[in-house]
This record gives sequence, C-alpha cells and structure tokens, in this order.
Amino acid sequence: MDETMLAWATQVAERELSGALPRRWAHSRGVAARAAWLGPALTEDAEPLIAAAVLHDVGYAPRLAKTGFHALDGARFLRDEHGANERLVRLVANHSFALLEAEERGLRAILEAEFPLLDDQRLVDALVYCDMTTTPDGEVTSADARLAEITGRYGSDSLVGRFIRRASPDILAAVGRVEAALAAQPR
Repeated sequence: MDETMLAWATQVAERELSGALPRRWAHSRGVAARAAWLGPALTEDAEPLIAAAVLHDVGYAPRLAKTGFHALDGARFLRDEHGANERLVRLVANHSFALLEAEERGLRAILEAEFPLLDDQRLVDALVYCDMTTTPDGEVTSADARLAEITGRYGSDSLVGRFIRRASPDILAAVGRVEAALAAQPR
C-alpha cells in the first residue's frame, strides 16, 4: 500500500459510511478530528489512533453488517477485505469497551479469540476518549453528556443501554486517564 495508513483509512471509511450512513460518517470524522488533536500530545505515533478513529464505526455499514455487532463486523472487514494492520484492526474491534457489548450479544469469546485486546493502554484510552467526547453529529461533548445521549437514543433497557450502563465506569476512567495525561503536559 503506497498511501499512508490515515489516507487509506479515511478513504475506506468514507466509501462505506458517507452515502449509506451520513450521520455515522459525521461522527467518525469528528472522532478522527479529536484524535488528530489529541494524538500528538500523547504519542509520537499518532497515525494508528487517527486511522482507528475514522474507522471505528465502519462495521455499521449495511453491506458489512454480518453479525449485527459493528465492532466485530468492522474488524473482520478490515482484516479480511483489506489485510489491514493488525494493531489497527484490534483497536477497531475493541474500541470503547466493545468486549462488554460483545458479552451482551453472546459474542465475547469470538471477539476475544479473533481480536485480542491491545497491551497499549494509552492508545486504547485515547480512542475511548475520542469516541466518547464526540456527538453523533461530530461535535465535541463531555463524556457524561455522550453517555446520556447513547442511553437516551437506545433506551436504558436495550442491549446497548445495558452495555453502556456496565461500561460507563470504565469509559469514565479511561477519559479521566487521558485528561490527567493532558493536564500533565508542559504548556
């Protein structure tokens, strides 16, 4: 692949999401913008974070939805159709505590077997932060407001509502770790 990972990721995400799911595409672009802002402050290798940010919801694309679980469907698509970088694929598969949603769907063992969690907690936290501080329309928001929006959109008793309730402490902890790392940066 001659193009950079980020250019390729943006092209793939746009092709899959922009026409079929324009609001999801707006969210993905917003998450990528957050990652572009955040990445250089946390790591010298920001490209995988930004690429994962733009691709994290690609599995929602109707043609890719095989299991109905976007994290798994997106990761399989990136691995199987594109031979994407393993680190990138694992970030997409496990973004925003996807293992907990996979458990709600009866898919946890499959997700864990195919796409083990990354050991790079800082990178994982950064993607959680970017996703959970971006609205569905791609605007910046607080993690608390985003969690409330997700619960309101899906309903507290829905599968996603149950997942968000279970994941909220972990999401807020990840956001807190990123905010602490940013606060410790020299100004």
